[in-house]
Amino acid sequence: QVQLVESGGGLVQPGGSLRLFCVASGLTFSSYTMNWYRQAPGKERELVATITNTGDTRNFADSVKGRFTISRDNAKNTVYLQMTSLKPEDTAMYYCNAKFIRFSYWGQGTQVTVSS
Repeated sequence: QVQLVESGGGLVQPGGSLRLFCVASGLTFSSYTMNWYRQAPGKERELVATITNTGDTRNFADSVKGRFTISRDNAKNTVYLQMTSLKPEDTAMYYCNAKFIRFSYWGQGTQVTVSS
């Protein structure tokens, strides 16, 4: 059974930082492209960051470029999202997604709230 478990969310002030974690089990993690999505209330789910299975290629939404970094540790089956210079508009539920060919799995999400 595939599981993706996110953690690291919380309440942070504008300008602050958070590091999100996603630990995967039940799949060959090193084969999967890993993505972080987010969804704010009343808005569509948005792709925030992508990292290929080897970590060679990373892509980011324009809204987070220069502020967020994605990385992975295939030995630990873990993908990270380092978020800096956080803004109130970054407030959302953040979801981890694993994708390989036709296979796609989701975690339950971790809430990030940016507010003073």
